[in-house]
Formats: sequence, C-alpha cells, structure tokens
Amino acid sequence: MKLLRYGPCGQEKPGLLDGQGRVRDLSAWIPDIGATALLPASIDRLRSIAPDTLPLVAGTPQQDLRLGPCVGQVGKLICIGLNYSDHAAEAGMQVPPEPVVFNKWTSAIVGPDDAVEIPRGSVKTDWEVELGVVIGQGGRYINEANAMAHVAGYCVVNDVSEREFQLERSGTWDKGKGCDTFAPLGPWLVTADEIPDPQALRLWLDVDGQRMQDGNTATMVYQVPFLISYLSRFMSLQSGDVIATGTPPGVGMGHKPPVFLRAGQTMRLGIDGLGIQTQRVIQA
Repeated sequence: MKLLRYGPCGQEKPGLLDGQGRVRDLSAWIPDIGATALLPASIDRLRSIAPDTLPLVAGTPQQDLRLGPCVGQVGKLICIGLNYSDHAAEAGMQVPPEPVVFNKWTSAIVGPDDAVEIPRGSVKTDWEVELGVVIGQGGRYINEANAMAHVAGYCVVNDVSEREFQLERSGTWDKGKGCDTFAPLGPWLVTADEIPDPQALRLWLDVDGQRMQDGNTATMVYQVPFLISYLSRFMSLQSGDVIATGTPPGVGMGHKPPVFLRAGQTMRLGIDGLGIQTQRVIQA
C-alpha cells in the first residue's frame, strides 16, 4: 500500500493511492497516518480494504492536489550521519565506529512538494536525499534479527542542512538540521511488504535538472535492521517515529568548490518504488 496525507497544510486527511494513481479517502477508517494507525494490526486492516470502495478524492496528487508529510504526529525524527563511506570521504570525515545520531525537530517536517526556505543569514544550505524508515510496532532493546518486524514502511526524506549552522557554529549538528522546512517527507509511505529489500534501492537528487546525487542503499555502512536495534538501546522507538538513514555522496559541500542552494532553484529527488519530491527553494 501507498499511504498518504492530502489537503491544505495543517488540515491533512488520511488516504491511499489506488492502482490508477488516484487518492482514496481513509477518514472513515483511521484519523491520520501515524501513531496507532501504523501498528501491524491496523496496517493489516487497511490492506484488507478494496480501494475502489473508498471515496475518490478530486484532483491529481502532486499536481492540483497537495500532499502533506506522509506521516502525521511524528514523535521523533531520528537521523543517521555519515552512513555512506563515500559521503564521509567527500565531507572530509572518517566513517564512524558507531552510527552518528542526531535529531531534526518535528517543526521542520513539511510535505514532499512544499517550498524549502533558506534561513535568514544562511549561505550554506544543502541537500541530502535519504531513505526514511517508519516505525510501526515500537519497542526497546530490539533484537537485530527481529528488527524488520518493527517497520511499518518507507518514504523519501530530504535531510536539508545548513552547513555553517551545523559545523561552524559550535555544539551539535542539530542547529543546522532542524530549521523550518528542512524535512520534506513523502510523497507516500510505502508499506514494508512492497519493499522486500530496503538495501537495494537507488536514490537520486537533481538541482535545476542537474544530477547531484545518484547512489544506492546497498552501500550503507550501517543497514536498516542494525540501525533499529542500535537506536532502541538509547531510546524507545514508538509507532510513527521516522529514521532518516543517511545520504550518498553528491551533497553541495562535497563539490570542489562547494555549491549551495539559492532562492529560485528547484530540487527534485526520489527513491526507487517510493516516489518523487519536488521543492522550490525560497528565502525565509
């Protein structure tokens, strides 16, 4: 299934994408795509519904029908840094002996095609296409062998980053990662049964039509089952939490000389089987 949230910002309703690429409304079945709606029993219940029995929503998704973030009520947006060895090299950093973990504030979350704002005072706003893992069944101290049973599905994440705020302004990375609009999610949450191997997905990103990133999740240093198990040692993972699993090479700061986003540019990014995002860059 491809689960989604549609409608004006702050008024999104739950839906799914049918086989003809049309949106069907799920409001009679669940209040939102998030929290308990992503538990295994709920996903199984939704899967049993014949899409053509659901109300058809007017409009074409990502054209004249806005899609919101594909997960609502996100409790935690947990990010993994330097999780592709070639990205670590372009950043001039070593592959870490354990995963680098940081957060993006939930106020950074926006829809897949909403505008991305360059913060005031920023001169180094950058892009990062990433595989997002959405937690279904929560837990603590999760065994790696059972970790995939805790996954509700997957989505595209753009881990937009301000490199000066992140790396040159002292302290942790978080201040350069959590600015408003810095976490587009979607267009949809693709349930885990439709993605048999999350470590075999091509991911890419263009800026103004120029290919900047072109990688594959096969080259992750720390793969999805390990990350779920690892993170659950340090925090409870809860239904609706999202894990952004790191980015392949090709980010702006890795270019020589570095290149960064400017107002008026357009980012387009996607992952095999998970859809495409398009964001216009504007000045805050």
